[in-house]
This record gives sequence, C-alpha cells and structure tokens, in this order.
Amino acid sequence: MFELELQQVSHQFSHDELLKNVSLQIRKGEKWVLIGPSGQGKTTLLKTLAGILAPTEGRVLIQGQNLLALRGEKRDQLQRKMGMLFQKNALFDSLTVADNVAFPLRETTRLPESEIQRRVQFYLNSVGLEHVLHNFPDEISGGMQKRLGIARALALEPEIIFYDDPTAGLDPITSRKIIELILDLQKKNNSTLVAITNDMKRAYQMADRIGFVLRGNFILTGTVEETRQHSDQRVQQFIRGALQGPLTAGVS
Repeated sequence: MFELELQQVSHQFSHDELLKNVSLQIRKGEKWVLIGPSGQGKTTLLKTLAGILAPTEGRVLIQGQNLLALRGEKRDQLQRKMGMLFQKNALFDSLTVADNVAFPLRETTRLPESEIQRRVQFYLNSVGLEHVLHNFPDEISGGMQKRLGIARALALEPEIIFYDDPTAGLDPITSRKIIELILDLQKKNNSTLVAITNDMKRAYQMADRIGFVLRGNFILTGTVEETRQHSDQRVQQFIRGALQGPLTAGVS
C-alpha cells in the first residue's frame, strides 16, 4: 500500500484544465519535490494530494483510503495525519508565536493544556524560536516566520507533511538552513514529505524523487541524478532557467 496515490486525476476549473490525467505513487517516508514554471499546476497538485481540492476526475488515496469518500470522524482522523506549510505561512498576526503553534492543537485535539505546552516548547526549540515565544509574527524576521510555520505544521505530529515553496523569498543561506531543518525533522518523525520549489539547489537537497509539472501535465523525472540527466528538453530548459516562450509547445 502506498502512503499517497493519485489515480488518473484531472482537475478542471471553468474552461481551464489545471491537471491532466495525473497518476503517481508515493511510499511512506519518501521525500518528493515538485518543480516547474509558476502557474502550471504544482500547487493544484499539492492541494489535491492533501485532500484540500477535489479532482474533477480520478481518485486520491491516502494510506489506501479515498479521503474524499470519507465522512465525519473517519475523515477527520485521516486529515489529522497530515500537515501543511502554506507559501505565505498563514500565521495569525493577533496571536503570539507560542499561541500560533498551540492553535491547531487546541482546535483539533483533546490534548490537555500541559501536553499542548510541552509540544509548543518542543517544536519552538526544534526550530530555534524558543527565545521569541511571546513575540507576534510581525515582530520577527521572514526566516523566523517560515520556521514558525514549520513548527505549527509539525505540532500535530503528522505522518504526511506538505510544503508549498518553503524557501520562497528567503536568501540562499537561510534557504539552505530551512531545508536542513525540514529534513532533520522529517528524519526524526519518519514522515512522508511532498514539497514545491523552483530552486533547483533546494530541490536536489530535499528530494528522493522529483516530478516536473507543466501545463497540468506531470512528468516523473526520478531521482536527483536522473533529473539532472533527463532526456526531456523542457526539463533541461527549466533546470537551466531557460524555459521561455509559449509553454504549450511540446506538451502531450
């Protein structure tokens, strides 16, 4: 049984086909990275895998279960196994750093406050933010906000975690450190990781396997080395930063 699976998934919005007959399988503990030009379907694919968006056609299986067919407590139980870091972090400006991490625990679990505080302290320590727990998000740097988003996403201790461009807008040194942190926590928790990035250095740093998304089409490019040597010219052009002109060209 795969941890995550898409079976011939398509997603259409109005007259635009955002995903086109995508199938893929992700095993437990794997680290997957989605690459490709902006606006071509990566976030749609990520949100479909996470059960946030329902496909127009096809099935989304999470640990062998069709999430979209579940109702009530069974669906809630499966969703609690997943965490997500959104590109803009989705922090609550009116809550302190500590309360941002505590929020999903208070809202979605019945954990006692003592356990909530233990997890808050543990994950803030893990991301190096224990010294700003009483600050508000607008009082800390962009890199610290990203680390706070990671701490909050991990506080529910998900088995599967999704990262939507976790280093967007960060400088190269901070970006590398953020990915090191993500990989360290992934290894400790033996979680399954799916991430989007357009930074090939970070993609190579993170991935077991890489997938390329262009005009809603999905190409499994394989391991880091297989991706570097991939025969598809569109993949090579993207890696070199030279993918220009009409993006419909050459898409089957």
